[in-house]
Amino acid sequence: MIRALFVTAVAAAVSLPAAFAQEISPAVVFDMGGKFDRSFNEGIYNGIERFREQTGIEYDEFEVTNETQREQALRRMARAGHNIIIAVGFAQAPAVETVAAEFPDVNFTLIDSVVDLPNVQSVIFKEQEGSFLVGIMAAMASETGSVGFVGGMDIPLIRAFACGYEQGVHWVDPEIEVIQNMTGTTPAAWSDPTRGGELARSQFDRGADVVFAAAGASGLGSLQAAADDGYLSIGVDSNQNHLHPGSVLTSMLKRVDLAAYNAFMDSLEGTWQPGVINLGVAEEGVGVAIDENNWGLLTPEMINAVNSATIGIINGEIEVVDYRADNACPE
Repeated sequence: MIRALFVTAVAAAVSLPAAFAQEISPAVVFDMGGKFDRSFNEGIYNGIERFREQTGIEYDEFEVTNETQREQALRRMARAGHNIIIAVGFAQAPAVETVAAEFPDVNFTLIDSVVDLPNVQSVIFKEQEGSFLVGIMAAMASETGSVGFVGGMDIPLIRAFACGYEQGVHWVDPEIEVIQNMTGTTPAAWSDPTRGGELARSQFDRGADVVFAAAGASGLGSLQAAADDGYLSIGVDSNQNHLHPGSVLTSMLKRVDLAAYNAFMDSLEGTWQPGVINLGVAEEGVGVAIDENNWGLLTPEMINAVNSATIGIINGEIEVVDYRADNACPE
């Protein structure tokens, strides 16, 4: 049974008492890359759209295109009377810390970082665990003994993806080479698909035949390069299998859609709580995507290995090191 590894279907519409609808005024501030980046931001969008479709409650939104807009956008949402605001991305942490302190009666859900305030809910993920699982799949699919990783902005979060991926690859075969590159060191690294494609092709030239792209919209270029050149790719955050059916081996799911949906729904139901929520394999917060678009690329052995590792992670038999713990990845 691999229930945790499949994309959860959108639930049927629900009927909620009209009184609830008067108690919530939701808003979201997307980060760089836009809500239709087919990756991280779009996962958030899918989650809040699910909420809107089920409840009929509309939300306000803003897409950040400049780093200076984050704090301004959050403050504007709070002043407008919104009482639950989702701030998307680790880079919004300083803005949330400032604005949440100014508006103690407004609740904020921050995705991908932690702010310790009584009106802030911080949702973080064990990206290393999901990356471990796709690393297993990459290693078992590789025919050259070399796989690649293209990251977005060079930050500890993306290093955690890379480190988990490398651990999964070497769990299968310690001799497989993992080639790694980052698209940049500034926020522009998330929205440069041309650079993402160039880095993937350079890794293919060096012998890699599978590339895992954890680079936001930049990763779309890596997936395109793999499809164009006859190699395999691995998507990230959202299920990207459908972008290049038969070329995307799988996608490392990071259930930001569920985090966003829960933030609004919990607010509606009066169960929203501040504090840190850390989602990994056991909580079904990360996993791999298996559907009709990649089923033909998978073998029973590969699926069994992922199942075995999933169980091992959950029961503690497999410890996936988090790069962020001490800024190091095990040899």
